[in-house]
Amino acid sequence: MDSPKRSDAVQNRERILTVALAELIRSAEVPLSAIAKKAGVGQGTFYRHFPTREALVMEVYRHEMSQVVEFAKYLLETRAPDQALREWMNRLAEYAITKAGLAEAIRLASVSKECAPGTGGYASVIAAAQMLLDANEKAGTIRAGITADDFFLAIAGIWQIDANADWRPRLAWLMDLVMEGLRAGAPVRVGASR
Repeated sequence: MDSPKRSDAVQNRERILTVALAELIRSAEVPLSAIAKKAGVGQGTFYRHFPTREALVMEVYRHEMSQVVEFAKYLLETRAPDQALREWMNRLAEYAITKAGLAEAIRLASVSKECAPGTGGYASVIAAAQMLLDANEKAGTIRAGITADDFFLAIAGIWQIDANADWRPRLAWLMDLVMEGLRAGAPVRVGASR
């Protein structure tokens, strides 16, 4: 008897997260009642799943980051290490540019006393980047000793690209530039993977 109820609860939660992502991208301060209404759930159901705005925003962020991490694993299973790294860089950069509106909601939520440091999912993204870098170092396709910190500093320019302009060509150029930098001094010289 509990199984259908739990199934409905899972579906409600997933609908709330889907709607919340779309709405938070548009506006960091979207009313929670608007999210509940668009998700087709009542206020009580909404607050049972997400008692605060901060809890909702951080769960949306964790969910999105888990997708980025899973994509890194998938790429390493299906591509050469340098191709996996380059494709993952594209996914991460596109996420950063297209979901920039979510960044403000995350910033607002993360300053709340309710959000403990380190609960946002960023550590798993750092680990995914390091996993890709390690695979490339082992394959000899990037220079040795590059850390995830180095990597994120190198791609920090993606957060400066104007999402309202024709950003794709500029992004591709920037990611190619970063890949060339990672490859400089690598034991195995490979062509640009795109």
